[in-house]
Amino acid sequence: MAAIANKSSFVKLSLFVVVVALVGVMSATADTSCNSIYSRLMPCMGYVTGGGVTPPTDSCCSGIKGLKSGLKLQADRQSACRCLKDLGTRYAGAIDFNIVKNLPQKCGVSLPYKISPSIDCSTVH
Repeated sequence: MAAIANKSSFVKLSLFVVVVALVGVMSATADTSCNSIYSRLMPCMGYVTGGGVTPPTDSCCSGIKGLKSGLKLQADRQSACRCLKDLGTRYAGAIDFNIVKNLPQKCGVSLPYKISPSIDCSTVH
């Protein structure tokens, strides 16, 4: 009987450890996702803060193309939208959103939504 109780306790403890580990991984993934988006788009900051006078750099366009390739699921697109919206809020005084919204097109990329500080990311499909 004691062996069954110990086995049951071990199974419960194991399940608890797995759940805690999964919650930690899911939280880390969300943070990494935004950090990844930010690092992909940082090469574009010169373009969007410099008035869009010169064409975007190759590294900027590569970042945008890489961003798009990672947006397979609706949840990915909504998460990226929230990250972009947060990034736009952080740099609101420094960037021109008319330049930002045309940046994907300048790089030959069609994103599934417009980059805008007023977008409702829950509506992104």
